[in-house]
Amino acid sequence: MTKTIKVALAGAGAFGIKHLDGIKKIDGVEVVSLVSRELDKTREVAAKYGIGHVTTDLAESLALKEVDAVILCTPTQMHASQSIAALKAGKHVQVEIPLADSLKDAQAVVDLQKQTGLVAMCGHTRRFNPSHQWVHKKIKAGEFNIQQMDVQTYFFRRTNMNALGQARSWTDHLLWHHAAHTVDLFAYQAGSPIVKANAVQGPIHPTLGIAMDMSIQLQAANGAICTLSLSFNNDGPLGTFFRYIGDTGTYIARYDDLFTGKEEAIDVSKVDVSMNGIELQDREFFAAIREGREPNSSVAQVLPCYQVLQQLEQQLQS
Repeated sequence: MTKTIKVALAGAGAFGIKHLDGIKKIDGVEVVSLVSRELDKTREVAAKYGIGHVTTDLAESLALKEVDAVILCTPTQMHASQSIAALKAGKHVQVEIPLADSLKDAQAVVDLQKQTGLVAMCGHTRRFNPSHQWVHKKIKAGEFNIQQMDVQTYFFRRTNMNALGQARSWTDHLLWHHAAHTVDLFAYQAGSPIVKANAVQGPIHPTLGIAMDMSIQLQAANGAICTLSLSFNNDGPLGTFFRYIGDTGTYIARYDDLFTGKEEAIDVSKVDVSMNGIELQDREFFAAIREGREPNSSVAQVLPCYQVLQQLEQQLQS
């Protein structure tokens, strides 16, 4: 495919904007349709990015013949059904993390992708962040092996707010969203499937109906272990911080920045064509479409993550 890839993007919130900013830097791609809940706000965003078609109905965008691909930045609870709708409409699809909030729904997307042969990818951005790519290349070269990962995912979100501090129409989830990043990354970096998983959680929030604190332990088949702490109660530095403890060194990844265990900065600016993980994720999606291949972070590749999340949910419920 050498023609311009025409894209419909659903969800004009915080992450939709990140994708629009990333796509602006990618040649041969054009967002032609923008879908979101509130028409006036959607029109505002569309005008800023020069997008011609605006709607509140994804089906309307899927019906546009010129649309080749769809990027979904919508509420978690819609991800699986909207991915299925896009595939059924003959569109390639990239859905933001998580693929689904149940294993059954995640499996349904994977099954349909296999039937259609279309590109279907999930936004497990940590696979693309230059900091984690740097570590991954070292592992692939046989220069570093993980013995332990220690990860902290911390937010201060005691009310229903998004990453821009705006009121959210849906409830976020520590297990099915935020833990998904680390569960997938740990298996990916260890190069070994997760064979043991344990979790405990704190009290359920009286109005949000979710646990605000959680602790997860993982072990890969090769013996590597991971400890993940998650909180919506943390009134301090926000975000996710990864410590890789290995046989030849220790590395600390903070989004797109990387340090040694002694806090010495590592230059990761030449790892890829950009320092923006979302842009790199989008570049992989469009490259896979053009080259007719499976992308890194395809729905099939990330399915084992959702198998582990299902096990952890069952454990927490019991």
